[in-house]
Amino acid sequence: MCAGAAVAADTLHIGSKRFPESYILGEMLAQVAAPHAQVEHLQGLGNTAIVLAALQAGRIDVYPEYLGTIDLEILKHKQPSSMAQMRKELAAMGLGVAVPLGFNNTYALAMRGGPDAPHKLSELASRGQLRFGLSHEFIGRADGWQGLAARYGLTQRPQGLDHGLAYEALKSRQVDVIDIYSTEARIGPYGLRVLEDDRGYFPRYDAVLLYRLEAAQRFPAAWKAISQLEGRISEADMIAMNAAAEIDGKSFARVASDWLAAHPVHSEPATAAAGAPLTGAAVGAALPGPAPAAGAPQSATGAASPPLAAGGAGAAAGRGLMAKVFDENLWRLTQQHLTLVLLAVGFACVIGVPLGILAAALPRLRQLVLGLTGMLQTVPSLALLALLIPLLGSIGTAPALVALVVYALLPIVRNTCTGLLQVRKGLKLAAQALGLRPLQRLLHIDLPLALPVILAGVKTAAVMSVGTATIAAFIGAGGYGERITIGLALNDNDMLLAGAIPAAILALLTQGLFELLERTVANRYHLYVKSP
Repeated sequence: MCAGAAVAADTLHIGSKRFPESYILGEMLAQVAAPHAQVEHLQGLGNTAIVLAALQAGRIDVYPEYLGTIDLEILKHKQPSSMAQMRKELAAMGLGVAVPLGFNNTYALAMRGGPDAPHKLSELASRGQLRFGLSHEFIGRADGWQGLAARYGLTQRPQGLDHGLAYEALKSRQVDVIDIYSTEARIGPYGLRVLEDDRGYFPRYDAVLLYRLEAAQRFPAAWKAISQLEGRISEADMIAMNAAAEIDGKSFARVASDWLAAHPVHSEPATAAAGAPLTGAAVGAALPGPAPAAGAPQSATGAASPPLAAGGAGAAAGRGLMAKVFDENLWRLTQQHLTLVLLAVGFACVIGVPLGILAAALPRLRQLVLGLTGMLQTVPSLALLALLIPLLGSIGTAPALVALVVYALLPIVRNTCTGLLQVRKGLKLAAQALGLRPLQRLLHIDLPLALPVILAGVKTAAVMSVGTATIAAFIGAGGYGERITIGLALNDNDMLLAGAIPAAILALLTQGLFELLERTVANRYHLYVKSP
């Protein structure tokens, strides 16, 4: 067992992906388990790759997943396999699949309804003018666009869109076809036509729990309670819960608690199979094997959209922008964001200033140092985070800090090197004539004279870090990005602004503080130069 798995053994860590249904199910698991164990819900961790890496690293113990995703995306099977095969391969990874929740949330494609709109996926091949706006994960998944295009002979080139924005893009006629989940609440209200998968491409995506095998032994009472959710959430229930969050504006926690109040978890398991996930022996009998979907998913008829805080904070429908900006989470998110920025800039200075000194002192290494730091800044942020999670065996603050330090290095290294090279040669010669050693000259002459330029680089790094730190929310490190990820998932512009506005204000304050510091240093520098 890796070190991460042993962290906080008395806390059950529950994960969720970055879309409303996963938030809701994660909250439901947390509330069911809370009476029996200390629980932490790490919300909106990102796509499958990031959440799976967190699970394997031991940073989370369980999260809601779907059979089709496990079979084709995680285990990389080209065709649907048996439950026995899936369990065997997952066990080799220290993982198990259990607690079928009772509904199938399959992928589908949808279009605006109308007399000329096609009814089947096979009809899309003859309509090359259609514009496809698909989520990035669907485009890249093994069970996503590539296989679908091959099965149906589709030659259109899809445009990558965040899933939360796809509905608005379709409504404004910027795209014609989007990928959806069959339990989404916005299908009905947006008047969409779900296209029939007439060639049976999509497998079943029955909702289940993907978990670390040792978690069931660590938290037997909590796991027993969670197991009682088996088979109890119908597709209609899930559509209604998604609607309560996405259209009515209820918080994810409130949606989960309302459902649990109407469907209470009893002290004893409802069925004999409920306890089976503890050993994984009976999961196969309870879970249906992957098979082609029987037909087109039913459209949602419930009402619901954009919530607010993903945790316990309420998100009453109709709350305005200012109420969302100044809610009870503002101080917590500000502390998290400031901590990330201050630590990242501090570590970047500790690493970057010596590298800048090295680059200035050794011309042969200058281009190598500047080139490497520049190259690191070109690595896409989410890709870097996905790589860091398995390397560090953790999600949250540690990989977020490493990523922020990487992105803050270039301006600090470059400005340190530039500032030192701009120190006049006459001053260096005077220092040598006075008998100063190289280290003394660096500390007492070169660095003080280069300090204004170095500070300008630190200012740039700090302002950049304020904005870049919003990506930390994708791996559970918090900050203002937490609101932005929720806003993206729900297409809630007010929630997006509630995260973006404080980040922008913090960036302006950071820039102002550094400019004041630069003027103070510059005044002292001029006095030092002019003094006899």
